[in-house]
Amino acid sequence: MIKKMFLQIITFLLLFSASGQESSFTYLDVFDLQYVSDPQIAPDASWIIYRRMGFDIMQDKANGNLWMIKPDGSQHRKLTSREVSESSARWSPDSSRIAFVSSTDDGAEIYIYWMASGNFARISQLPSSPASLTWSPDGSALAFSMHVESEPPVLAKSPKKPKGALWAESPRITDRLYHEADGKGYLKPGFHQIFTVPSEGGAVRQLSSGEFHHKGILSWSPDNKTIYFSANRNDNWEYEFRNSEIYSLDVNSRDIRALTSRNGPDHSPVVSPDGKYIAYLGYEDKTQAHQRTSLHLMSIDGSDQREISTSLDRSVGTPVWDTKSTGLYFKYDDKGNTKVAYINLSGQIRKMADDLGGTSIGRPYSGGSFSVSTNGTIAFTHSRPEYPSELAVVRPKAQRVVKITSLNKNLLEHRALGKVEEIWYKSSVDQRDIQGWVVYPPAYDPAKKYPFLVENHGGPIANYGDRFSAEMQLYASAGYIVFYPNARGSTSYGEAFANLLFNNYPGEDYNDVMDGVDFCIAKGIAHEDQLFVTGGSAGGIMTAWIIGKNNRFEAAVVAKPVMNWISKTLVADNYFWYANSRYPGQPWENFELYWKFSPISLVGQVETPTMVLVGMDDLRTPPSEAKQLYHALKLRKIETVLVEIPGASHGIANKPSNLIAKITHTVAWLDKYRTDLE
Repeated sequence: MIKKMFLQIITFLLLFSASGQESSFTYLDVFDLQYVSDPQIAPDASWIIYRRMGFDIMQDKANGNLWMIKPDGSQHRKLTSREVSESSARWSPDSSRIAFVSSTDDGAEIYIYWMASGNFARISQLPSSPASLTWSPDGSALAFSMHVESEPPVLAKSPKKPKGALWAESPRITDRLYHEADGKGYLKPGFHQIFTVPSEGGAVRQLSSGEFHHKGILSWSPDNKTIYFSANRNDNWEYEFRNSEIYSLDVNSRDIRALTSRNGPDHSPVVSPDGKYIAYLGYEDKTQAHQRTSLHLMSIDGSDQREISTSLDRSVGTPVWDTKSTGLYFKYDDKGNTKVAYINLSGQIRKMADDLGGTSIGRPYSGGSFSVSTNGTIAFTHSRPEYPSELAVVRPKAQRVVKITSLNKNLLEHRALGKVEEIWYKSSVDQRDIQGWVVYPPAYDPAKKYPFLVENHGGPIANYGDRFSAEMQLYASAGYIVFYPNARGSTSYGEAFANLLFNNYPGEDYNDVMDGVDFCIAKGIAHEDQLFVTGGSAGGIMTAWIIGKNNRFEAAVVAKPVMNWISKTLVADNYFWYANSRYPGQPWENFELYWKFSPISLVGQVETPTMVLVGMDDLRTPPSEAKQLYHALKLRKIETVLVEIPGASHGIANKPSNLIAKITHTVAWLDKYRTDLE
């Protein structure tokens, strides 16, 4: 069967290439996509610097260099002549210099670029990669965080091996709660600490200490004497994994003082330009499936703490002060679309821009970023279903967004993409409004009958939206109408909507998906005898749940699923995260409920031909989960195949070739059961 599928894939690719259908979006087009990331507008609004992302077809990876452009779209050019990774560009307060991080033969280092001369130089020699690069207000120093390694535990002293002996490597020993991460693997022992370095180069000074992690946004006081950061420095920090506080760090004495103390994550502190306030993000931990991150304010000494985004039932991110200290800019997701907004200190909110995002190339998840100049000009990543993130600008008091780059014009202007249509329908469970999107094949003909593919998003506490997606477009190019819904549990519809899955997942989100299918059938978009379903991660869970609940689909592809909550919870990299927020208690304390919501409990009812797909290096939903479904279907003699992608973590799309492999195998499997190809 695998040999037959491989031949089908090769034949499909050869026919696609030989047919000369250059108007369709193809698999290799993925390598030609480019997108804007991390735009940073100069304080004086004279220039914007951003990270220009692309894919190296020979190295099979994403790479990024720094580019500059005027806010009117002119003088677009590369920052340096270096052809290595460059990132984290940050303007000096007077707009005369740019600090950035770039790779060298010895690892990532800090560089400075001088605008007047165009010269740049390395100013650091660090043992680990720097993060959270932040200028002091007077421009004399840079603060950053960096991992400082510590020795792993030693339990036994082994005898010394003879010279030249080919012994096995020494055992790897850990005693940490969090010791591995998907996409990174084993985490070296040690802690992130805060450092400063003179902006003209010089000795690096460590400011924080102790066996605690100090990372995330750093913010200086206007007098350059204090740095504010978030961390959890409690004795029980390892088990309080959701909790963090805002701290002040005296740059001279290195004294650290906690400013917040509630149970929950308080993070991302930003000091107002006048030095009176600290804005920060967080919530009181109620142990739910989803908790709304809100914008808070306190006086510089930690007093008078209050929430100011109470009128917005959405999670907010990236607070940025205006120059007069009278309000802040921030971003939030609403109904599958990311916004930039402004809020004054009284809590009044004004939307500034739509369509922020486009940095999640594979699937249409939220993402992207923005920055603001001192005069209020906003630079942000702008995306629509027709293109990945481009650079856009909104000037003060302007009502119009101006897109100033077209990185994919030469590619996408010559590709016929599938049209993306927003739909709304009612849930049969409680008549809630459910949002989804339909992607039509290029040159769609309503008189023809097309296969209909449901694509379930991951999370499940996440959202799809009206953003570019290479994966959706490739399915459409293969002749499928693609339907992707935001069933209950999705973000961007309020805290209550996302928490409908609390202690009830998978639950009525199944009904929401199937109601969307029935809605599309009623509209004549979908047809009962040509239904297909797929999804990855939580979308893989939903796909496995769907085929366990009904036999309406001709074929399914279950990607990187959780099949058994009892086994998955204790082997995933984030194993400590689940108890009480997903289901009450630990698996051994609530075996029946964990089993009740495990898709493997329904496997005896599955009749749908099913491909099971997983990355072999996946630590989030380990391959053992996928194998449970494959082995069960194999024992039941249900048509199935297991596709394991070498070198792929949970983020299969991190390597372009893996993204392509996922889609080609999915299409090849589904095509076996299409009647329109017969």
